[in-house]
Amino acid sequence: MKIADIIAEIESYAPLNLQESYDNSGYMCGSHETSVKGVLLAIEITERVVDEAIEKGCNLIISHHPIIFKGIKSLSTDNYVNRALIKAIKNDITIYAAHTNIDSVSNGVSMTIAQRLGLNNLRVLDPKDNLGNGLGLIGELPDTTDTVKLLHDIKRIFNCNIVKHSELCHPQVKRVAVCGGAGAEFIEHAIQEKADIYITGDIKHHDWYRAEGKIVIADIGHYESEQFIKELFYNILIKKITNFAILYSQSDTNPVFVV
Repeated sequence: MKIADIIAEIESYAPLNLQESYDNSGYMCGSHETSVKGVLLAIEITERVVDEAIEKGCNLIISHHPIIFKGIKSLSTDNYVNRALIKAIKNDITIYAAHTNIDSVSNGVSMTIAQRLGLNNLRVLDPKDNLGNGLGLIGELPDTTDTVKLLHDIKRIFNCNIVKHSELCHPQVKRVAVCGGAGAEFIEHAIQEKADIYITGDIKHHDWYRAEGKIVIADIGHYESEQFIKELFYNILIKKITNFAILYSQSDTNPVFVV
């Protein structure tokens, strides 16, 4: 089986035309015509992830975040991006990223959050088309829930060190909006959809004021909101591909630590 056959399964599920204009999903390095020896699934590409692929005999790494994002002007070894790419190329490892295309697909990253929260009656928060694709989701909890209890449940479910939140303007919540990754741009969408709480990551200082006492914002962390992407990749591939190893990266690529 060629690497191109594996990537065809990913792109069939999450077409590249769904990615945002600023994004760089797709092949980062390597050949799509190479025969597959093994696949390593990751959220982020670091040198340690490439080392892991080498150790496990995987010549394809599928990641969520593109290691090449804003362009590369040289391949000197003065930063982790270049070192990881050089190591991958030297060891004939192909790197592929599915980023905002798998964020936007109807059963994408936000769905992994919604499912773990048990949300029902789901709709897209920022629709792209009439096929159910778009960024973020809004749905309802099975029962109205105490807001503080939900925040503690979120901390447990997503294994968060901390959950930052805005003023608890709603003591109880039922209608929940979610968006994996950095979702501050959809705060107003969540308010317009009458969500009681909006769960996402990467909320900056002045974004918190946009809640305006109308919604509870919960920041669970960028990595934490996307941590189940490896399972999503696995479930896409395992349905049709069973004759070689598809492995989860065990490297901890969360760059944020809390004391």
